Amino acid sequence: MSAKILDGNAIARTAREALKAAVEARLDRGERAPGLAVILVGNDPASEVYVRAKRRDCEEIGFHSIIQHLSDNISQSDLEERVEALNRDSSIDGILVQSPLPAHIDEDRIIDLIDPLKDVDGFHPYNIGRLALRRPSVRSCTPMGIMLLLEHTGVPIRGLDATVIGASNHVGRPMGLELLLAGCTVTTAHKFSRDTAECARRADILVSAVGKPGLVPGDWIKPGAIVIDVGMTRDERGKLRGDVVFDEAVEIASWITPVPGGVGPMTRVAMLQNTFAAAEHALDIPDRR
Repeated sequence: MSAKILDGNAIARTAREALKAAVEARLDRGERAPGLAVILVGNDPASEVYVRAKRRDCEEIGFHSIIQHLSDNISQSDLEERVEALNRDSSIDGILVQSPLPAHIDEDRIIDLIDPLKDVDGFHPYNIGRLALRRPSVRSCTPMGIMLLLEHTGVPIRGLDATVIGASNHVGRPMGLELLLAGCTVTTAHKFSRDTAECARRADILVSAVGKPGLVPGDWIKPGAIVIDVGMTRDERGKLRGDVVFDEAVEIASWITPVPGGVGPMTRVAMLQNTFAAAEHALDIPDRR
């Protein structure tokens, strides 16, 4: 067996084309373009690359976008004021504060300050809570992108066994909630799990979101499983590597994501879809038009 490749670049490209057409339809109706604001604090190289990619995406599909690139010595109160100003800005539908933030910044406090309707990363406790209650509003971008990848396989996933390796607030936990919502039986493996390998071997859908290169060897994978690799770490040569040993897994799985070019592009397109949905929702709120 040789797995089919879930090409996130190609799938995201199709999704962006659909968004571009939807933006053009908004403009034809006399409505404004959706607006996205990104706050980048400091000069983390990976964050700068990611933010530039978001700007290109916005330009491609016709979004209004602004990037506030701030010094890494900005105070907590000044950053909070920036977020609150964007909450009040009726031209901005989505607010994204790029991680990581400097150590002196309380990141949880910043996330909590973002208007939940503008929280296009889907990190706000309100939005995670809605997902937990099976009433999703704004969904976390990486899990949302992964669900789009799973849909692309054409495999009916209701009733399948799914294992998520990693329990972070931004990926692992909301990923498990998304799979539960889709009707899967979900296991979450984490650093305290006694036998992560056995959890993985039972999975029809295996999602690894740890950031540890080579964590998942081929013998952890159930024959015919769908394997989603969220991990993205640069090795000593600067090459991006995923959690999964790809050369082994591709011979066992039915579908697999590459690194790079798998989950990453889908995370970005999910953020764009969240921003567009927020702009559409804003039409129903008079003071946000």
